[in-house]
Amino acid sequence: MSDIPEELHYTKEHEWISGIDDGLTLTIGITAYAAGALGDVVFVQLPEVGSSITAGEAVGEVESTKSVSDIFAPVGGEIVEVNEVVVDDPSLVNSDPYGEGWLFRVRLEGDPEDLLSPEEYTALTSGES
Repeated sequence: MSDIPEELHYTKEHEWISGIDDGLTLTIGITAYAAGALGDVVFVQLPEVGSSITAGEAVGEVESTKSVSDIFAPVGGEIVEVNEVVVDDPSLVNSDPYGEGWLFRVRLEGDPEDLLSPEEYTALTSGES
């Protein structure tokens, strides 16, 4: 799948994570696959800056014209930044999911677990319809 960037890590819940190899602050978003499955995103609710999150827990939601989906924390840590631009213009989740459509940044606590490589995520999404 050509729209799965090689430099990112992924989750089974269709979030992407950047910064794993660079340091302690990670950027989180939802994948183009998830954005396409959701349809036109019309609302995004993100966690508050300063809040602590636990890997695997719901930390926000994305609402589209078709459904509402939870955003799950792929890692544990403290929210250090949220993308206010995407709150004001949720369509960026669809039009630029790996760029301007990022959701939040986390100061990592502990080691990330259960993350998928681009190849593993490609295999996961090619098996779904």
